[in-house]
Amino acid sequence: MSSQRGESAVSDGEYGNFVTISQLILHTNIRMNANLVFKYFPNLSEIQQNRFIQLADLYVDWNQKINVVSRKDIDELYLRHVLHSLGIAKFQQFKPDASVLDVGTGGGFPGVPLAILFPDVHFTLVDSIGKKIKVVDEVVAGLGIENITTINDRVETIQGKFDFIVSRAVAAMPTFVHWIKGKIKKESVHERRNGVLYLKGGDLGEELKGYRTAEIFDLTDCFEEDFFATKKLVYLPMKYKG
Repeated sequence: MSSQRGESAVSDGEYGNFVTISQLILHTNIRMNANLVFKYFPNLSEIQQNRFIQLADLYVDWNQKINVVSRKDIDELYLRHVLHSLGIAKFQQFKPDASVLDVGTGGGFPGVPLAILFPDVHFTLVDSIGKKIKVVDEVVAGLGIENITTINDRVETIQGKFDFIVSRAVAAMPTFVHWIKGKIKKESVHERRNGVLYLKGGDLGEELKGYRTAEIFDLTDCFEEDFFATKKLVYLPMKYKG
């Protein structure tokens, strides 16, 4: 059997779909890269492991239809997106029944990987761009994830309060804090006070100078890959200015 471009097509034995040889190689390589997650999170259940493996196939397929991840990043999905998202879990373990809001989730990061890791926590993923939420919905359905709610809207319009708000550098901190005003619960059930967990890179001194209670964690303390050399996690407790 041949593809439309004349490239030979083979059956992907795991799913029974016909794909080109180059697609099969790409899918196989990406699946192998799931071991990067297992390296740092060795105690995952079989369901969690399978979801992390299947996640790559879904993103590769949907990214060809609706581009939400660059080609370079899709080739390194587990490093640049999945493991980066899971950096939050190295600093904060969410308790069962906690609620987490992911602002500007894009293709589902950090919310989707965190929802796989914390199946008893409810995640609300918000993005104002409909096509991105479409991809997230398809990935969530394909993986059978039941602890995610998606909303296609601006975060300012979202009702409700959450234990933590997570995001990956969607705006400068003052802008972000303005967007999420009034959306964090006052009563904390975790050791850390409720607040923001924000994945960001570079020199944050100027951006955070107005937030004296902010704590900055280097992701190199958790991950040895060069990609994390400049990557940080900012924790901002509920009362932002000390």
